[in-house]
This record gives sequence, structure tokens and C-alpha cells, in this order.
Amino acid sequence: MSDDVRTSRSAARWQGHTVRYLPGELLLAGYRRRGPVIGLGQFVHLLGPEANRFVIAHSELFRWREAFEGLIPVDGPTSLIVSDGAAHRRRRRLVQPALHHRQIDTYLDNMADSADAVVDRWRPGQRVDIYQQLRSAIRHSTIRSLFGARIARESAFFGDQLQVLLDLVDHVPATVAWKRRLRTPQWRRAMTARSTVDARIAAEIARARAGSTDADDHVLAALVHGRDDAGDGLSDDEVRDQVVTLIAAGFETTSAAAAWAVYAMLTTPGVWDRAADEVREVLGDRRPGHDDLARLTYLDGVVRETLRLYPPAVVSARKVATGFEFAGREIRAGSMLLFSPYVTHRLSELWPDPLRFRPERWTASEPDHRKPGPHEYLPFSAGAHRCIGAAFATTELTVMLARLLARASLYLPEQKIRPTSFAAMRPGAGLLVDVCPRAPGEGDQ
Repeated sequence: MSDDVRTSRSAARWQGHTVRYLPGELLLAGYRRRGPVIGLGQFVHLLGPEANRFVIAHSELFRWREAFEGLIPVDGPTSLIVSDGAAHRRRRRLVQPALHHRQIDTYLDNMADSADAVVDRWRPGQRVDIYQQLRSAIRHSTIRSLFGARIARESAFFGDQLQVLLDLVDHVPATVAWKRRLRTPQWRRAMTARSTVDARIAAEIARARAGSTDADDHVLAALVHGRDDAGDGLSDDEVRDQVVTLIAAGFETTSAAAAWAVYAMLTTPGVWDRAADEVREVLGDRRPGHDDLARLTYLDGVVRETLRLYPPAVVSARKVATGFEFAGREIRAGSMLLFSPYVTHRLSELWPDPLRFRPERWTASEPDHRKPGPHEYLPFSAGAHRCIGAAFATTELTVMLARLLARASLYLPEQKIRPTSFAAMRPGAGLLVDVCPRAPGEGDQ
């Protein structure tokens, strides 16, 4: 479908419209009015690039466990995201090999298979929730890539059970805490779901410890049998927590980003067609391989620009362990510190025309290209606690979007787009798209 046809079919109010998330916008307005430090009770917000730089450079001042303890009902008490100091470093070293760039290259076909399985079910004239569709594909791809085909056959089971837990923790930690203390019905349902998931994973851990593993469940085998420099490995509970974190965090955040990428491509004139043309030019009728990913420069810009405007974490948190001074303000020990990728990513002093979705701003040959520092662009945080799955997530996004662009023509109908979520900003009511007939020359690849 040509850009002119797509534009004529789209509601005028969508053109170039960037969704704004109210909590993030309030923080952005506060930064403009009051500067980089905003105190609110026991919370203190450190906002803007210099605040990010300080937080990243001084990890010794902070603790993670208390900042993210609201996620423990899902991820467990030994997950990387709630680990501090030496325990974090040890666990990270044991998990990292499964997510190395060379290892990720072996997952590309799994990612393409999962995307194709979803697109194969669509028919022209059908209306689908692209967020839920991509969520299903990404969940299956993540489990299949990391834990093998046998476990991936239970992707729907893990999705159903983990969703109960994700719904529980999709609130500020204080809300999760009172639900736990009062043992509300939602808390009890979540704990039942957790027990069900834990029993299934425990069986797989026992199977791996007995040496009965399939060739493609190498990540589970690596977690079970991996050893650090001292010869110590992960306990069964530690393995459980890393497995659940890799699955839940993998599909929760990546599926939100994938939906926002589709939204942005369909609402910004010319972007979908330019990205689709690049996919056809680079790949022809092939799926993407390792060498192809570096050649999909415009699609890479789509992914990066999506993560700029719609970072999964609107805010990230740290517990202040040691008091310090920043921007002339005293920050006391015991405070909960919040900083915001969302605010930083929408600052005009860093990003010309910041609310405009411009994938080409990431192209090195463009006149206004500027490589941002890690304190200016941090969709996966930065420093010692940078998301361990960042490379996996961006690769998965690129492969999934490439298959979607190669095999589908979509239209965004009129609907209310409402971003939501404490854990990962997503379209709260999903994202509906209409599946359009393919134009001549746009055949399946």
C-alpha cells in the first residue's frame, strides 16, 4: 500500500501523534519548573541527564532490593533485579553467557518462526489486537529461544499463570505490600499461580540436574550446571528466580515496545513504507540473519526511536543507602530515589523536535545525528544494573518487526490509546489494527 493510500485511510488525528503518559508528563513539567531535584515526602526525584549520570556513576550509594521489592512476588527474592553487591555480580556472571551476542544469533529463526505463526492466522478484513498478538509471539519466542521447544509448547500456560502475578505487581510497591499484609483475594490468586509456576519449573530443574536435558534447553542447563570462579553454582531457588525473570521480563517489556513501534509506524507518514522497503531491499524473500541486522539501519532507527519515546520504565528506582548532595540539595539516607528515562528522552535540549518520531535521527549519515551518552538514552537503564536482556530484546524487536513489515499491511482504526502500567508502559486497552489486503508486489516472504 502506498504512503498516499495509507495516509488517506488514516484518521487525521493520528498523523504524527505521539502518545503522552500523564505521570511522565507531570515529572517533565516538574523538571521544567523546579529543576533536577523534586522532593515529595520520602521520595526524591532526580531528573534529567546530569542526574542520570550521577546515579549511574555512584552505584555504591544505593540499594536495589528495597527499591524493587514489589516485584519479588513474581521474580523471587534472588532475581537479578532485587540483588545487590556481590550477590548481584555473582548471579549476573552466571546468567550472562545465555544472553551473549553470539548466543543470540542462534535465536533468530525462533524469533521469526514465532512472528510468522501469528501473521499466518490473519486474514484481510480481520481486526486484531496487535499488542496481544505480539505479546503471544514474543512470549513463545523468548521461551523457545532460552528454554527449548518442549517448554515452549507450554507458552500459553506460562502466559496465563504469570499474568496473574504481573497484574498483582503492576502497582506501586506500597500497594503490593498492603495486599500482601491483608491477603486480599488478588494476593491469594497470585500466590496460587506462583505455586503452579514454581512446581512446573522445579520439575524442569530436577530434570536438568539429573542430566536429562534436550539439546535446545541449553540456558536452563547452563543455569543449573554453571559455576563461578570459586566453583559455586546457583541453588534451585536461584535458578527458579532467574528463569521466571527471563520469561516474564522478556515478554512484558518487549511486547509493549513492539506495540508502540507499530503505533508509531502507522501514525507517522511514510515510516511504515520506508521500513518495509528497506526490509524488501535487504532481505528479499529471506528471513533476517546476523549480517542482515546491521544492514537494516532504518528499522534499527525505528526500534531505537520507539524505545526513546516509549521506554518500558517511565521511572526507575533506587533506595538511598548513603546520603549525598546533588545540585545543592541534600539527599538523605533512607529516601526512595526515582529517576526517569521518559523525562530525559523528551527533552528538547537533547533531542531536536523531541515529540516527533524520527527514525532517521539514529542514522550516522544524517546532518543532525548525535550519538547520545548512556545518561541521555537509557531505555534499559545503565551501569552495573543495566538490563541483562537488552541485546536480546532489541534483536527480538528487530526480527519481529521485519517479519511483520514483510508479510502484513495494517491500518490503525479510530480508538482510544491510553498508556498505562507501573512496571512497563503499554497500551492499556490494547492496540487494534485492521489487516489489509496485500498490494501487488507485497507478497509473503
